[in-house]
Amino acid sequence: MVSQAIQPKRNRIIQWLAADTMEGIRRQRALLGYLFIAPSIIGLLVFIIGPMIATFGLSFYKWNVFRPPEFVNFENFSRLFSDPRVFTAFRNTFLLVVMTVVMLEIIALALALSVHRLASRPLSYFFRTSYFLPVLLSGAAVAVTLGYMFHRDFGVINYYLGLLGIPKISWLTDSNVVLWSVSLTTVWRNLGFTFIIYLGGVSSLPTEILEAAQVDGAYGWRRLKSVVLPLLSPTILFATVTDIIKMLQFFDEPFIMTRGGPGDASRTVVMLMYENAFGNLAFGYGSAIALVLFAVILLVTGIQFALSRRWVFYS
Repeated sequence: MVSQAIQPKRNRIIQWLAADTMEGIRRQRALLGYLFIAPSIIGLLVFIIGPMIATFGLSFYKWNVFRPPEFVNFENFSRLFSDPRVFTAFRNTFLLVVMTVVMLEIIALALALSVHRLASRPLSYFFRTSYFLPVLLSGAAVAVTLGYMFHRDFGVINYYLGLLGIPKISWLTDSNVVLWSVSLTTVWRNLGFTFIIYLGGVSSLPTEILEAAQVDGAYGWRRLKSVVLPLLSPTILFATVTDIIKMLQFFDEPFIMTRGGPGDASRTVVMLMYENAFGNLAFGYGSAIALVLFAVILLVTGIQFALSRRWVFYS
């Protein structure tokens, strides 16, 4: 009975799709397009939008997995804004973002300009590959390796500094230095991605404008400041926005290299969220921290785009 009721509908759908007209062809192409994008849409709903909705809901509950969720209204948020560790974690995160993004943008842009000027194509391809290779490495592997290199007693960095007569530096156990160690590790790992972005932007610069600037006598720093950087401003905006969003979610390097120590000197917001949610099983409080971080990322990104109207020039 059920199959007999479904059969006419299925036949109508087949006829609707198989119509030998332009409209039927458009329907077939549209259906094929939807089928191709369906896995991405399903993945977006299941792995991104779904968890975001669940996080928002959990932030109003007290839940430790073993007991039923208990609605606590805004208690998690009031606890968050009175927790000094949260402010310490945000301070550390912002300091890491400033140090890392400044170094990333300056070094990546300088490397992109240098590689673009190379006359030898094989040499250019060699440097592009070399700079990008660390991006392909696991964050955990990079953190473990650099952690050994930064070790105070048997790390290779202190060994070579000792050959120069420089005393040993407690890279990972000194609260005044530890953020620099984490930042340098992150710069080394992520430099290749930002470098490729800038290299693409430099390669697409209009040659006629650059040649006109040379004819007018613009060379060196003057040419970079007055011509190259304004033309690259959309690329700089894209690179800084993506890097800041990524670095506001610092986790791998400080978690593996220092575990947030010494004390809370290198503890980041994502680390604090992870420790509360999965270490203390305070999923509601961890969700509240995640929501505040999400709001901060939205705010920082919005400020960047608002300020970009003053310095970004689109051709």
